[in-house]
Amino acid sequence: MLTQDPKYLPAAAPFWVSLTLVPLAYIGAAFGGWTVFLLPLYTWYLFSGLDLAIGRNSNNPDPETPEASLAAYRIITMVWAPVQFIMLFSLIWYVPQAEHLSSFERVALFFGIGVITGTVGINYSHELMHQKNKAERWMADFLLAMVLYSHFRSEHLLVHHRYVGTPKDAVTARYNEGFHRFYPRVLRQSLQSAFEAERKMLARKDLPWHHRSNPFFKYWALQAAMLALAFILGGWPGLALFLVQAGTAIWQLELVNYIEHYGLTRKHLGDGKYEHVKPQHSWNSDQRASNWLLINLQRHSDHHFKPNRRYPVLQTYSAEEAPQLPYGYPVMTMAAMVPPLWRRIMNPRVRQWRATYYPEITQWAAYNKATNPMPR
Repeated sequence: MLTQDPKYLPAAAPFWVSLTLVPLAYIGAAFGGWTVFLLPLYTWYLFSGLDLAIGRNSNNPDPETPEASLAAYRIITMVWAPVQFIMLFSLIWYVPQAEHLSSFERVALFFGIGVITGTVGINYSHELMHQKNKAERWMADFLLAMVLYSHFRSEHLLVHHRYVGTPKDAVTARYNEGFHRFYPRVLRQSLQSAFEAERKMLARKDLPWHHRSNPFFKYWALQAAMLALAFILGGWPGLALFLVQAGTAIWQLELVNYIEHYGLTRKHLGDGKYEHVKPQHSWNSDQRASNWLLINLQRHSDHHFKPNRRYPVLQTYSAEEAPQLPYGYPVMTMAAMVPPLWRRIMNPRVRQWRATYYPEITQWAAYNKATNPMPR
């Protein structure tokens, strides 16, 4: 691992950059025209350019930093939920009755809002759902309900972290599996696996799946409340725009899921067992600017190695310790939408990863077929 500096802790202020997205949504709603594209331009292209200009941050804070020293970082993630709620539903009320906006501009604007609720909202819910504090976990559910993807919490905590890099994890993208094949597969399988994981947890307590403690009832109630509020405030047009942003947010999430573990596998030990999760089982990126926007999500190798670490103390790894993405998530997610380009960039890196960490496996096609019943 790169050297830890016990005196280093990243400044909290740059992580507040997510709040600069909110005024852009209102500008798009007020002025229309090209301004409705400000949000995707800002998140995808500006931060790609900033990564290039500012470079990387390979500093590692002390992972044992006391919780009290991280209060300023916690506030960022807690504040975002009410901010997103107000932004989303105020615009659902305003935009359908804004006569200066065409139907195309309205849809384009809410596509951009979905970029926010996916890039920031779901990412912040991901940070919050990993915490023991009940208020933070409730905020995670609140954020996920706004994009109709509440089951992500169950799938992520009970399935993904346990089975990442194995055939049992729908979210681990298979080698040579393009995003356009991955996306419909993961939408179906992640919902199924999330529900099944909760059902099994209840069964271990001798409880039926329909017991009131099943969180899916909370998920469905919160999502229904969001849909009802969208309809009350904006009618059918408002409901349609709400669905546009939710669909965009889900697509953004699964694009990130796709690139985080593409082609990486844990070694099968026999009897259905796999080696422990290590930093080498997630793609790492320490691009400075996009990690401000994504609250260090790109230090994903450490997140899976130590899932309970809060984002400001996540560690980055050298190329000898974890596989490295060549660019930050904004560039990589755009590349993932073009499968031939993606394979050209990533397949050689996967093959190098295999040779580095598992030189004893020489016939990967046969190995994957033996350990993975799902088509690749």
